[in-house]
Amino acid sequence: MYSSQEELFIKAEEFITICYRELNKVEAIDDRLEMIKNEIKHTDCYTHTFEELEHGAKMAWRNSNRCIGRLFWNSLKVFDKRHLMTEDEIFQSLCHHIEYATNDGKIRPAITIFRQDLDESKQVKILNHQLIRYAGYETEFGVIGDSKSVGFTKECEKLGWQGERTHFDILPIVIEVDGRGPTLFSLPKELVLEVEITHPEFTWFNDLQIKWYAVPIISDMTLEIGGITYSGSPFNGWYMGTEIGARNLADSNRYNLLPKIASSMGLPIDSNLSLWKDKALVELNVAVLFSYKEQGISIVDHHTAAQQFLLFEEQEKKCGRPLTGDWTWLIPPVSPATTHIFHQDYKDAFVLPNFYHRQT
Repeated sequence: MYSSQEELFIKAEEFITICYRELNKVEAIDDRLEMIKNEIKHTDCYTHTFEELEHGAKMAWRNSNRCIGRLFWNSLKVFDKRHLMTEDEIFQSLCHHIEYATNDGKIRPAITIFRQDLDESKQVKILNHQLIRYAGYETEFGVIGDSKSVGFTKECEKLGWQGERTHFDILPIVIEVDGRGPTLFSLPKELVLEVEITHPEFTWFNDLQIKWYAVPIISDMTLEIGGITYSGSPFNGWYMGTEIGARNLADSNRYNLLPKIASSMGLPIDSNLSLWKDKALVELNVAVLFSYKEQGISIVDHHTAAQQFLLFEEQEKKCGRPLTGDWTWLIPPVSPATTHIFHQDYKDAFVLPNFYHRQT
């Protein structure tokens, strides 16, 4: 798994030094590193304490260059599930994560961490992109549901799953442990909180029958802390409205709702000069924010999120930590030039601990 014991210890030393300094445990650094060195010498690996795991996961969120919501990194709830061995146990833990994070709409940031990777054949992997996601079906009349889910939906069908073939079928969870092959689990419907998307002014919006789920729980990324990798580490924050209203529901390769909304607004869609896409996009985002707030579901608009990110920048500067960020992801997809982020430069450097997309 690691190119050498020396390389693993170097990564461990870098992490432990920073972690223990932030936890005000400087006097414990040398003893802990000596323990880790001995463990690596005898096992080619080492095990994090819960305190290291917890703070390392929080640091990974803090270092996530694409995330605009990092101001709240220290509020992350860490569920240590490294002791779980079976697919059934892991699925039950994922259900608990969804229930905890959802919290009747008052969304709580959380991460569930399963046992560390030992080698490529000894891993816990959730094969879904997100724990909650809608299916996509190819038909002769186009895609029903989420176009981005077509490939994964086919894989689920090969495993025996059958959806109702609506635009909003919740996909099952697919878990793979130690290369034993994928195991499929259907999520209980009562576990998934969904939001009916309506508009504060346009009554015809109800006829579109749009909805989205409350909690985005990313489940296909690997967490790395001090040289130790956790392929199974699903995590969540809460939605920024534009993720739903300007991407998931609006992108032409997703739900592609802008032409339908613009036509319902009476806008001519045969010419770009009418700016019909822009007008429809704004109203779709108004509807998303209105609906989540109306139903008591946590969500943040992109202007508030940018202001929060400015506070995060100031916080990091005060702590003497260099700020990293991916500008192309930090700018919101609606009116980016109205935020300070648009006018800033950020160093897109990969700093550990962090998350990265695992190779499947």
